[in-house]
Amino acid sequence: MHHTVCATCVLLLFSLGIARFSSGETLSMSASLGENEWKVMREKVFPTFETRENCRIRAVNIEAGDTLKKIEVMHRANRMSIDLLLLDNMNLAPYVEKRLVLDLTKYQALIDPEVDESLVKPLTFNGRLMFVPGRPNVQITYYNTDVFNGSNSTIPETWDELLEAAKRLKAAYKVGKVAMHGTLDANTTTQVFEFITAAGGEITTLNDAGSVRAFTFLQELYTYLSPETKKANWNTTNKFLSEETIFLARNWPVGMQVIVKQNQKTNIKAYATWAGPAGRATMIGGDVIAITKRSHNKELALKFAGYLMSREVQTLLVTELGWPPIRSDALGSVPERQQGFFKAIMEALRYGHYRPAIMGWSAVDKYVNLAFKDIVMDGRDVQTTLDTYARDLQEELEWLK
Repeated sequence: MHHTVCATCVLLLFSLGIARFSSGETLSMSASLGENEWKVMREKVFPTFETRENCRIRAVNIEAGDTLKKIEVMHRANRMSIDLLLLDNMNLAPYVEKRLVLDLTKYQALIDPEVDESLVKPLTFNGRLMFVPGRPNVQITYYNTDVFNGSNSTIPETWDELLEAAKRLKAAYKVGKVAMHGTLDANTTTQVFEFITAAGGEITTLNDAGSVRAFTFLQELYTYLSPETKKANWNTTNKFLSEETIFLARNWPVGMQVIVKQNQKTNIKAYATWAGPAGRATMIGGDVIAITKRSHNKELALKFAGYLMSREVQTLLVTELGWPPIRSDALGSVPERQQGFFKAIMEALRYGHYRPAIMGWSAVDKYVNLAFKDIVMDGRDVQTTLDTYARDLQEELEWLK
């Protein structure tokens, strides 16, 4: 009887396929985080898990652009010193194709039902769950409530309304007051991705009907945009909104920390996004969690992955860092001044799309920005220009296969 009871206990402990581990283990994780983010991790996140599991967590900061190469070198040498990865979701395919990360399909029960399903589906490759949600990020639309006050002017909810708002503001102020990220880099690609997707197109095709419709609209809109558009990115947009150089722009949630908390601009609010011909669309950025295939502490890493996705930790990260949560039940401790922003964030996530999991995203980035420069800024023919760059893009993507 005693043995039967023990066996039952063991089965319960192993219900997620996670084995026990010896005490005093060290779990190594890597991520690309800021100083304050690591501080919260080390002081608020790690200690509870370390105490609970009688282990130690060794954190390694590896820049996002360097992670793949370093993990591949360790994998090939069979000297893996990293167990868990927090990865930028824009470059996941190589980790799968090079077989660097653990297939998590049989551990899917680690993902609580409260975790947004839209954040999980794109992490499946060829029917296998290779990553789990970590920290989503999504752009929201910031607006000046003195201008968009609901009576004289309302926030644009469609492309047509966006165009009309941009026209009206330029006429009133003699200069554009709406901006988008026009620095001709990844910042621009992100916002073009949203316009193409909202028009029903595919950014990796680039010359389909949706892409043509998106670039045609952007070409017309650009005439009425702020001249700051050429300098607007994830960082400078916060400055332009705070100084009221612009009144409407999309940007990442970091804006609420800079614009509202740091710069004390209480007249800046946010909503999710506007709708295109095919509906509303946002691009989900941020990080996902992976476990290295040759980890020496897989069981502990699996437990830590579940811990990072828990309501306990997600709520803490919302409160301490303003990170968007992967679950809607983690918003209980959001300060009142931020509640409107998080409402916008959670709504924007519902319209979210991951970037295509392909090897050649840098090629997509290159040709999207060339097209933006030629078509939107310089006024070249939409279809002809897109056909040229789409052909070049497909040739590069084919070469990378």
